[in-house]
Amino acid sequence: MDTVNTIDTAADSHDQIQVRGARENNLRDVSLDIPKRRLTVFTGVSGSGKSSLVFGTIAAESQRLINETYSAFVQGFMPSLGRPDVDSLQNLSAAIIVDQERMGANSRSTVGTATDVNAMLRIVFSRLGEPSAGPSFYYGFNAPEGMCPRCEGLGHITDIDLAELFDENKSLSEGAITIPGYNVDGWMVRGFTESGFVPGDVPIKDFTAEQRHDFLYKEPVKVAMSGFNMTYEGLVPKVQKSILSKDKDAVQPHIRAFIDRAVAFMPCPECEGTRLNAAARASKINGKSIADCSQMQISDLADFVREITDKEVAPLVKPLLQTLDSLVEIGLGYLSLDRSSGSLSGGEAQRVKMVRHLGSSLTDVSYIFDEPTIGLHPHDIQRMNDLLLRLRDKGNTVLVVEHKPETIAIADHVVDLGPRAGKNGGTIQFEGTVDELRKSDSLTGRHLDDRAQLKDAVREHTGALEIRGATRHNLKNVDVDIPLGVMTVVTGVAGSGKSSLIHGSIPPGENVVTVDQSPIRGSRRSNPATYTGLLDPIRTAFAKANGVKPALFSANSEGACPNCNGNGVIYTDLAMMAGVATVCELCEGKRFQASVLEYTLNGKNIAEVLAMSVTEARDFFGSGPAHAILDRMHDVGLGYLSLGQPLTTLSGGERQRLKLAIHMADKGGIYVLDEPTTGLHLADVEHMLALFDRLVDSGKTVIVIEHHQAVMAHADWIIDIGPGAGTEGGQVVFEGTPAAIVSEAKTLTGQHLKQYVGA
Repeated sequence: MDTVNTIDTAADSHDQIQVRGARENNLRDVSLDIPKRRLTVFTGVSGSGKSSLVFGTIAAESQRLINETYSAFVQGFMPSLGRPDVDSLQNLSAAIIVDQERMGANSRSTVGTATDVNAMLRIVFSRLGEPSAGPSFYYGFNAPEGMCPRCEGLGHITDIDLAELFDENKSLSEGAITIPGYNVDGWMVRGFTESGFVPGDVPIKDFTAEQRHDFLYKEPVKVAMSGFNMTYEGLVPKVQKSILSKDKDAVQPHIRAFIDRAVAFMPCPECEGTRLNAAARASKINGKSIADCSQMQISDLADFVREITDKEVAPLVKPLLQTLDSLVEIGLGYLSLDRSSGSLSGGEAQRVKMVRHLGSSLTDVSYIFDEPTIGLHPHDIQRMNDLLLRLRDKGNTVLVVEHKPETIAIADHVVDLGPRAGKNGGTIQFEGTVDELRKSDSLTGRHLDDRAQLKDAVREHTGALEIRGATRHNLKNVDVDIPLGVMTVVTGVAGSGKSSLIHGSIPPGENVVTVDQSPIRGSRRSNPATYTGLLDPIRTAFAKANGVKPALFSANSEGACPNCNGNGVIYTDLAMMAGVATVCELCEGKRFQASVLEYTLNGKNIAEVLAMSVTEARDFFGSGPAHAILDRMHDVGLGYLSLGQPLTTLSGGERQRLKLAIHMADKGGIYVLDEPTTGLHLADVEHMLALFDRLVDSGKTVIVIEHHQAVMAHADWIIDIGPGAGTEGGQVVFEGTPAAIVSEAKTLTGQHLKQYVGA
């Protein structure tokens, strides 16, 4: 009998992922059991440790263990993954991570290539297209046989403003070339002056016709310069290869500014932006070319593919149709295959990745999602919930980090972390069912059923920002007035045209501050202090108090520990084995030389100050420029962050609020915010709304693109875009107060907001 009980207990233990002693980031020796083949939702305020537990511990160890099953030779080509800081992890299954990381902004990557729909469609056209263009790769814009020869498959050509490349009135030796990196005494300029093709001491405007051609457009040719054989080519092709061929978002800010200044991108006149050559465009099925199919809305393309009944391609049409229907099902039917993958929002990218797994025959794997409802209207959240439940019902373990009460409500099991964020988080506050969570005294439990009320009175606007004839993407010649001096919320289902209307019609400028969801650029050396400019007044204060140079108080400069170069840790590459990061023995992780740490400010050295939270540092620096920056960080709800915490450890919502904190110092009168509640706990949304009120009360105009009903209810004015997504959207379906949209309840937004406020 005892033996049977022992076996039963052991069997039960295999139905749980057992975490013991997790200490990754701010986790405090966390131990818990997570039921397998169930849907578990992890909740807690932003920075409480959810991602550290789910992604930094469970998912990271699963991936590391899978990588170790490959041969040492194969592992040598794979990224090195360190073991998370945890005592033990038992009963892990293979983890499939579906996160919010935006897809690569490679100009050749589209929705069609990212989902493999393009590949399947090319084969269908190679079999049935009339007249045939040839094998499948003859229909691909990334293959020489199928791409447009004029734009080389990019769909656009660049028009370079020569006046931004050089000053006609100067000679090359006087610094005529104004492109970043082209210094007079550097090789880039000497390549022209020592080539023999152009003079270095003659103003460019006085070049002969031949010299001007050689300077701007000469084809690559080998020449002897300074005793070396080098390649000479004209300035325009040189710029195109060295600068314009790179992903614009991946280059340094000053290069990006140069590209914005000097280059205009326009559709290729030869292929009309389709990227394909004439033969591929001429081949058709039922009157449609593959270029036509790529430009269709995916929901329309699914209907077109359904009409292809030839038995020859039936085995291929079936999975193609399944993928297209899945894209429609998860609310992406408004996209087209030719949409650049880099232009997708974080939520859209996450759902595109999800498509790969919906038709999978795999079971008993762990699907791990990072706020899958981001970017979704309340109307769309139900469909996302259905997909999560379908994955679970196939026998998989589904782990979801989430704030939305609609998704928390479908959980089989809830794990709540907290009680607060950063140093004040990292412990389990609650484990159990949703009903038990509601009855608990945890922060999430207390706020789970929060419902915002409509305002008794709305502010009066002081003017209007007129938008006329907006036609970007799916907008249908939209005319709308955005009131000034109030808080306007722009709503509508995903893909209805909200971002196209606001970002396409209100360009960032001197009077406009735009805080969007684009990622923060920074290495593991970057932290909130460096990113916000806070480190400068801190260094200055330390230098002034001690009579030394400010550079001593930078871990990226003179004050850096010589052993770890200011990293605080030593990164050891173990070839095919996982790399290891160990705390530097010399500085003990403090990043600075011992002599620097002898200098103090009000009794604290620089390492101790950078270890402070924003709230602690705000009290420490009672006034001055450092206090002003810390005040803004505290106002956006980041009081718990450590000043020296690496930016790479911040969540998406934390990064966006960090950007908002920086921009609050700008002089702009109009603030445009793109889903600022992303990553915010229910308890923190109210804090954010109070911040918006302060901005408006100080005379600013706040325009918010948002799905959160609490934000809608708090608005002075609502502009609802719809009625649907893609071609079914692009129109203003409501303008007015929150009370009016609720009383009419004619639009999807109105119906959901009415239900939310209990009207």
